[in-house]
Amino acid sequence: MSKLSRDGVSLYYEVHGEGPALLLTHGFSATSQMWKGQIDALAPHFTVITWDMRGHGQSDYPADPSQYSEDATVADMAALLDQVGARRAVIGGLSLGGYMSLAFHRAHPDRTRALLIIDTGPGYKNDQARAGWNDNAVRRAERYETEGLGDLSRASAEVRASSHRDATGLAKAARGMLTQRDSRVIESLPEIQVPAIVIVGENDAPFLAASDYMAAKIPGATRVTIPNAGHAANIDNPESFNEALTEFLQGAHLAEPA
Repeated sequence: MSKLSRDGVSLYYEVHGEGPALLLTHGFSATSQMWKGQIDALAPHFTVITWDMRGHGQSDYPADPSQYSEDATVADMAALLDQVGARRAVIGGLSLGGYMSLAFHRAHPDRTRALLIIDTGPGYKNDQARAGWNDNAVRRAERYETEGLGDLSRASAEVRASSHRDATGLAKAARGMLTQRDSRVIESLPEIQVPAIVIVGENDAPFLAASDYMAAKIPGATRVTIPNAGHAANIDNPESFNEALTEFLQGAHLAEPA
């Protein structure tokens, strides 16, 4: 349980286990706590790094909206790898964390050993579809700005497992990190040359088609559906999720040093 300061922003992170590095990034309005059910399965074989994105959990909530962006998040991820002395790592995440993992690979393919893409979408090629996504993200920001954190009891499991000091960081993250500016990430999928697994809960209806698309576009990708699971497949059915993940990691020999 440590803090990394990057350009004046303090980022909370945890390191568990030993072995090759594996970085897990949470979804929007969740925190690193969503990965608690994966630590025991992964830590015997990997140095597992979990963290709170800026605006979330125990990390800083910068006042300047310009400090929330895809580029800043990718740079945070690279800084975390530098902090633990990892030149390369398995990079993975859920929802926004999965999208940022794809963005990290696009920016740093040489630092990515493999990709774990969980209950995630790859963005949009169509400008109108992207605008619709962004409108929804802005509405979420406006709710946080007017209502605060509100009642999270009906949120998905990864959000219920999380705690935030207040809603200011989430509002800015929705505007700056959840919104998307272009199609660079989705267009990068055919260029991925590392082992990749696309995991989705069988009841996560908004992300089923996106998962099929990514599995088809990423060369050699493995596609796994987790039964009896929604958007937080790793929490809804941790036994099946951990089994699928460890089988992939072992099959790709990723627990061995790079």
